Amino acid sequence: MSLPLTRKDLMIVNMGPQHPSMHGVLRLIVTLDGEDVIDCEPILGYLHTGMEKIAENRTIIQYLPYVTRWDYLATMFTEAITVNAPEFLENIQIPQRASYIRVIMLELSRIASHLLWLGPFMADLGAQTPFFYIFRERELIYDLFEAATGMRMMHNYFCIGGVAADLPYGWINKCLDFCDYFFTRSC
Repeated sequence: MSLPLTRKDLMIVNMGPQHPSMHGVLRLIVTLDGEDVIDCEPILGYLHTGMEKIAENRTIIQYLPYVTRWDYLATMFTEAITVNAPEFLENIQIPQRASYIRVIMLELSRIASHLLWLGPFMADLGAQTPFFYIFRERELIYDLFEAATGMRMMHNYFCIGGVAADLPYGWINKCLDFCDYFFTRSC
């Protein structure tokens, strides 16, 4: 008795791109052998609205303004990771003041990002009033960003070797006032 001949063909399946309104749109070309994935090719240019494709033809200096668009909720962090890599690889020492400024900006960005999560979360729970109070505090942080960088969002403030500009006169006192206000309001 002979076994029937089976034909073994690989199947190539396109996964994505999903709808542009979804976060993190991605396209994969997947090669299947039955139920087993034997190859998967990610197609650059679909994730983060094509930022990888844009980066392919630019130097790191030319690309820095684009990284703030990766995550508009925490733009300082995307700037930080983009400048930290070349600084580390080239052993670039940044001035201590610039390092402190970066930490302050990152912490303010972290607080603003968490507030942007907390406000809509409270609204989803049915508590509308906290949403407005939380966004008021977030706007105060954006006022600090605007005073330091010239922009409320998409700051383009971090650069290789430090920050784009020193803090303006009186900014540190405004930041300390915000910290005192925020601490007394949140405790």
